[in-house]
Amino acid sequence: MSPHASQPVTRNGRVLVGASKVIFGFQTNTRYRMIAAYRSASVSEALRFFTAHMWILSVLLLVFQTNCFTSTGPPALSSPPECFMPCDEKSCISDIHCTWEDRGLDHLFPTNYILHWKTTDNNSRGNVTSSNSLKGVIQREDFINHEELSVWVEAENQHGSGNSKENVFNTADIIKPPPPKVTLTQQEPLEIEWLSFCDELQFSAGTCDVRYRIDTNPVWSKQYESGFLQTYVLDNYLPGTVYAFQVRCACRIGLMSDWSAVHKIRSEGKAPVGELDVWMDCSTTTGLLDCILIWKELPLFLARGVIMAYEVVLFYSNGTSVLLNVFTPDPKGLLTCSEMQCYFNCSLKDISSVNVSALNAHGATVPSHLKMPILDSSGQEKDDQIINLMMTEQNLTVSWELPTQQPYNLKIYEEYVVQYKQVGTPPGVGFDWVKVNKSQKVVFFKGHFRNYTPYRVSLFTVSHGKNVHFLSSNIGYSLEGAPSKVQSLKVLSIADTQVTLFWESDPLYKQKGLVLYYQVGTDSINVYNVSTSPLSSNETFVLKSLRPGQEYQVWIRAVTKAGPGANNTATFKTIQLENDVSLLPSLTALFLLLVALLFFLWCYTSDKVGLWLSEKVPDPSNSQIFKHLKMNDASASIFIPILERHPSISVLEVVNRFSGDFKPNLEKSLADKSARHDEILHIDRHNEQKLACDRADQRCRREEYSKMVDSDEEGNNKVDSWSSSEEEEFTPGYEKHFMPTALDILEG
Repeated sequence: MSPHASQPVTRNGRVLVGASKVIFGFQTNTRYRMIAAYRSASVSEALRFFTAHMWILSVLLLVFQTNCFTSTGPPALSSPPECFMPCDEKSCISDIHCTWEDRGLDHLFPTNYILHWKTTDNNSRGNVTSSNSLKGVIQREDFINHEELSVWVEAENQHGSGNSKENVFNTADIIKPPPPKVTLTQQEPLEIEWLSFCDELQFSAGTCDVRYRIDTNPVWSKQYESGFLQTYVLDNYLPGTVYAFQVRCACRIGLMSDWSAVHKIRSEGKAPVGELDVWMDCSTTTGLLDCILIWKELPLFLARGVIMAYEVVLFYSNGTSVLLNVFTPDPKGLLTCSEMQCYFNCSLKDISSVNVSALNAHGATVPSHLKMPILDSSGQEKDDQIINLMMTEQNLTVSWELPTQQPYNLKIYEEYVVQYKQVGTPPGVGFDWVKVNKSQKVVFFKGHFRNYTPYRVSLFTVSHGKNVHFLSSNIGYSLEGAPSKVQSLKVLSIADTQVTLFWESDPLYKQKGLVLYYQVGTDSINVYNVSTSPLSSNETFVLKSLRPGQEYQVWIRAVTKAGPGANNTATFKTIQLENDVSLLPSLTALFLLLVALLFFLWCYTSDKVGLWLSEKVPDPSNSQIFKHLKMNDASASIFIPILERHPSISVLEVVNRFSGDFKPNLEKSLADKSARHDEILHIDRHNEQKLACDRADQRCRREEYSKMVDSDEEGNNKVDSWSSSEEEEFTPGYEKHFMPTALDILEG
């Protein structure tokens, strides 16, 4: 494949245009440049590129046109020259003056202009160089009066030259008289008169044009031809309004003069009509409503003259009223007017309502009545957050949706009032409002809204009786920035497992963005989001789940829509409770005592517990035989058992051995056993009475042994064929259960 074959579009901005085989290279820093190269590419690739990158090609085309074609080519052609013979009030100048306009964009390159002329029959021609100037003069000796001339302009620079279109005229038809002079005006009707200088120049008077505008409006109305009359009457004018007029005239032969100087006249005034748009710039501090009365100046068509004063009537809550007349300008400083708004520098404390009227020399407007805004029972503005804001540097769009349940009937209200106020500005500054019908839910404001500056937007309703109810407010920014560092972070109280933190929020007017919440933490893992509101100035937070007697470093930062701000830190140490230290030895001693007591109880009950839980273990101390031996033999103490926790018991195994040589003498054995048995029974009967009292004293201890039955032997009542009913009747339970029978002893 050829190295110049078709390649896919890459991410570095290089694009292939197949049909023209031109590569447009551009960079991300918006600096565009054209690189010519010839590479093969398909038409489908070019079409796909044009479809996806049409806006880029538009920018490139504009850049190429301005930077390539204009900068490197000849200068753009100027407009055709306009030529005339200027006149003053007494005579005309015989030279021809020509002017033209520069239409080029190549101001970086110096351009020379040459004014050329010639007669139509080509008998004479000439030129004059004017360097960088846009005007030139043809001297009287270079042309003949009453002949036709053809005039054009040549522009040249280092890249080339070009000619404008030609302007052909007769030298006798380019007389230009001076502007006329307005001589007479009157207010009713509104009329002006002027004087042209055609007679002084020995020319017949020609037609004139008139234009006018309201003095405060920079746009002129359309031109009106007055014909040959040198007067003009304005029929539809606003009373008491200043109008500006200009006139220009031409003689019977020649050109139209320049416009005259602006002449101003005030129309006859009348009594103002309509009502003032009265409102209040209010703020709520410590539950009290602090308001400034403010209104908009009447437009000219309603003022119908100069507003010289305002009449303000203040109605107090106790039923009294005060009438005040404030003039414009007011030497007492009670009234300040700027940018079509006036605010009244008087306290509205204890004021229930106001009336305001505008006065001129001919009368006054109908009083505008307004009552003070109504707050809820807590003395604070209720805020249901029903306002949505879209804000840029030039525009503010406010929309709202009322909740389904209202505390009052909205049917009695006739309009909404939407206002915005730049936070932290003096009364009347950065403040505007608009009143709209109750069917409208969107309003627009035009203005210059500063970046990183908070604006409070509020919504009110006004009833037919001029009662004002506050509905909602919101804070808006045209552009938000990161918040500043949180100030005055303090630890108010310290406990063993928690602390109370305190910090001060920046005043709202200092906040570069609306603080959504605060982040508090002791490390990067345990982070708490603390909610806040624009009205709060002091914040507290209880940091819990801490360890006693440990040192911590807590940090805090504010978070806005633009992101978090810088951290502010504070160090503290939780409290180690004194009771924990003083009670430690006592608790240790008590614990050891409890352990010793439990050990003693365990040792005391270990034998019985062992008997309950382990296998049946015989205790020889309960045997009547051993008790008899202990009573009759002093050496029997050696048979007293030693109480052991786990006594060792020897298991006796009986082994039967039979052999052919051994023949047991059964009769002799039985006789010996019977004798021994009788001896044992005799001993038991002899001591039976003596042991009765011992049985009574030790019945509780011995009962478990005297009644103990071996479960292994319980089911085998007839195993021992050598026992007799007589033995079972006189043998105690313990010996019967654990000890060998008399027959067993005899056999042994």
